[in-house]
Amino acid sequence: MQNKIKMIPLAGAIAMAFAFAGPVSAQEVVTIGQVSPLTGPNAHIGKDNENGATMAIEALNAKGTMIGGKKVTFVLQSEDDASDPKQGTAVAQKLVDAKVKGVIGHMNSGTTIPASKIYYDAGIPQISPSATNPKYTQQGFNTAFRVVANDGQLGGTLGRYAINTLKAKNIAVIDDRTAYGQGVAEEFAKSAKKAGGTIVATQFTTDKATDFNAILTSIKAKNPDLIFFGGMDAVGGPMLRQMDQLGIKAKFMGGDGLCTTELAKLAGAGLKDGQVVCAEAGGVPDAGKAALDAFKAAYQKRFNQEVVIYAPYEYDALMAMVAAMQKAGSSDPKKYLPELAKIHYSGVTGPISFDPKGDIKDGSLTLYTYKDGVRTLLTVTK
Repeated sequence: MQNKIKMIPLAGAIAMAFAFAGPVSAQEVVTIGQVSPLTGPNAHIGKDNENGATMAIEALNAKGTMIGGKKVTFVLQSEDDASDPKQGTAVAQKLVDAKVKGVIGHMNSGTTIPASKIYYDAGIPQISPSATNPKYTQQGFNTAFRVVANDGQLGGTLGRYAINTLKAKNIAVIDDRTAYGQGVAEEFAKSAKKAGGTIVATQFTTDKATDFNAILTSIKAKNPDLIFFGGMDAVGGPMLRQMDQLGIKAKFMGGDGLCTTELAKLAGAGLKDGQVVCAEAGGVPDAGKAALDAFKAAYQKRFNQEVVIYAPYEYDALMAMVAAMQKAGSSDPKKYLPELAKIHYSGVTGPISFDPKGDIKDGSLTLYTYKDGVRTLLTVTK
């Protein structure tokens, strides 16, 4: 199936400039790529990411952004990787061939990591708004950045929280064998064991599975206090339903892939109040809450739906990239990449700056539970 390019429409003034023979040399068009799963089980999260990029493009064009003394019109070239590594590298090459000035994406670690080599070879800066596997920024690619905490921070925090706050002693771990799911589950298990917990069962599934009765029945026999799932909400929701059917009362914990506003719909009656504890690989303390709340309200008005999870990070990633272009006075990747590496940008998700590997400095984590089907804040931590 061929991917369709979605282009954000050019401003009316540019359309008129092409319709008539007037001079257009003072007007620069800058195309930025966006990649996320727009089809498949993770499409609701991928579309949320795309929406965040759309809002950034629209905001930049509305205020008449200048780069190097020229007014710029931004265009978004949005591609679908369907959470598939092979498709991810194909669309990465497509964006390189289209000579985009930068890429926001990909969403999943499993597509972000292989695509990052293609962008690096082409010298195109890439900022992921949501990929958390540590390997992404450990490859030595100076074009790779992320605006969220990595799995070491995420899994480590959840492991400690499971033992020290939830008082879990016996823990079962399930992962979906993706780069993200396996990575966050391993970091969680390592941290939980270090904090004094016991891993009584380790099971595996896939990111497309729907039947978990065999692995859950095996886990039930171990009588765990808590089950940790490394994977996305599209799998975690049905898993919660089947836990309920099997009478498993254990707490259910997961990382950012699980921690969405859609989990309640996917889990249905399987989502009990206070049963799930999950972490978003980002977040702002109370001092920054007003800006994030304003973004969420604008998103609701623009798309007639709530933020699913990572739209604000996609928005900030694109805005930080453009801020680097403005500092360099150029949208040429070779010229603005050094500015991106040392950027200090104040975003709706908090301050954005990167360490030498491209990881966000002082990345926050937000822990949530669910009450009456609504994702409810527990705490923001580092």
